Amino acid sequence: MKHKKITLAGVALLTAGALALSGCASGGDSPDADKGSSSADASAIIKVNGSEPQNPLIPTNTNETGGGKILDAIFAGLIGYAADGAVFNEVAEEITVDDPQNLTVKLRKGLKFTNGEEVTADNFIKAWNYGALASNEQLSSYFFEDIEGFSYEEDSELTGLKQVDDHTFTIKLNKPASDFAQRLGYSAYYPLPDVAFEDMKAFGENPIGNGPYMLDGEGAWQHDVGINLVKNPDYDGPTEAANGGLNIVFYASQDSAYADLLGDQLDVLDAIPDSAFGNYESDLGDRAVNQPAAIFQSFTIPERLAHFSGEEGNLRRQAISMAINRKEITDVIFQGTRTPASDFTSPVIDGWTDDLEGSEVLEYNEEKAKELWAEADKISPWSGTFQIAYNADGGHQAWVDATTNSIKNTLGIDASGAPYPTFAELRGKVTDRTIETAFRTGWQADYPGLYNFLGPLYATNAGSNDGDYSSPEFDKLLAEGVSETDPEKANELYQQAQEVLLKDLPVVPLWYSNVVGGYGEKVDNVKFGWNSVPLFAEIEKKSE
Repeated sequence: MKHKKITLAGVALLTAGALALSGCASGGDSPDADKGSSSADASAIIKVNGSEPQNPLIPTNTNETGGGKILDAIFAGLIGYAADGAVFNEVAEEITVDDPQNLTVKLRKGLKFTNGEEVTADNFIKAWNYGALASNEQLSSYFFEDIEGFSYEEDSELTGLKQVDDHTFTIKLNKPASDFAQRLGYSAYYPLPDVAFEDMKAFGENPIGNGPYMLDGEGAWQHDVGINLVKNPDYDGPTEAANGGLNIVFYASQDSAYADLLGDQLDVLDAIPDSAFGNYESDLGDRAVNQPAAIFQSFTIPERLAHFSGEEGNLRRQAISMAINRKEITDVIFQGTRTPASDFTSPVIDGWTDDLEGSEVLEYNEEKAKELWAEADKISPWSGTFQIAYNADGGHQAWVDATTNSIKNTLGIDASGAPYPTFAELRGKVTDRTIETAFRTGWQADYPGLYNFLGPLYATNAGSNDGDYSSPEFDKLLAEGVSETDPEKANELYQQAQEVLLKDLPVVPLWYSNVVGGYGEKVDNVKFGWNSVPLFAEIEKKSE
């Protein structure tokens, strides 16, 4: 598989000197491209696959793909990301980087939430303060840690946010953050209407956004079934929907979704089941999709589990990693739709390299794996079964079985998968730290930068640090990288930070995922973005 790299115009904008994000970034597809075909039915509903969100639909408390897909449809951020990851302005008229620690944001006037409330600077400031407040325990609170006033330990106002007027506010950072402006399209930075703060839990069940879509009335979200969205008639922005709405179905299995796609009962599918990898291209023809995406797959072994702390745990994680025949699994199970990982990020992100010191721990080495396991046994003899938990509704059984069989055959221990019925159930156990096995993890990028694959997952106390990893050496390199205004130097520091991860293995990297999907015969203009998510607003339904 050839890897494509995305060079982000946005990265160059983050140096000092009053540079602005304005208009569509160079190098990216225009978000308005190819819309309005005369043969399209602009009122038609597009049926797509999804998954039950883990939590109520609050932007700062959603850090998984099921909820994220919905939030990105019903909210609009300061910036958006084109198909190739390039940035363009959405709610922002311009974002000026005054110096490495100070930004000025000017909003477009006249934009509204779907309840008629105007989108102002205050809607961003209040939403970000809510997300950052320690007592609110928001999963994405760490996205505000670079803003002056942020605190993990106690409730503290983001003093770095100042309203200049109704449509202008400034951001003062507590240290230089070279990619901060580039982050501002992620859902944690979405604005919230005033009504949200009256009852946030109720709001999360029926959110009111400012994006191209809106919920189709009360009860539009049927838990564990799906959610119905309709076009927002008052949306005024670059991603106006070319269709009448989305019916997002929460399938119990990918096989069921694929069967519906083949029967033209589903318009777009972004996850072909592994059972169909051998024939989906012949089934779908030119409607089949297989392209690189910013997705990294792994599994996590928490240090709190027996035999996995200290030196013993480090030896066992290395042994398990080297006991996995990644190439065989990606060839046999995934049939060219995955590539064995050589780091913790993604080849489609600028700055990626496959030349990191210590990456041999990700290579299959039966002899070395047995040797490391024996060294660990000298510290404390192994007992029990090694298991990897996974969600059965996500098409993971085949690779988990193959991975645990590889570990079992190499190390001579009992190893198996531990299925949970749904993604939400698995993530609940992971989030509240009650899970007692290893578990599948991964990352679909929030924005196209190396830091996003590292900070949220492995920094001390980060919201998606599911294994509670903590390394002062890693944290220091990460902080130096995010403070570096030269993108090349920043990436070098991120690479050094990854070399620390290769020693500690807070997660066991497995492979990079392509987006492997397809679409039905009734739709046109189907594109998948840099992060694997279909560009829903651009999809057109053919007139019958």
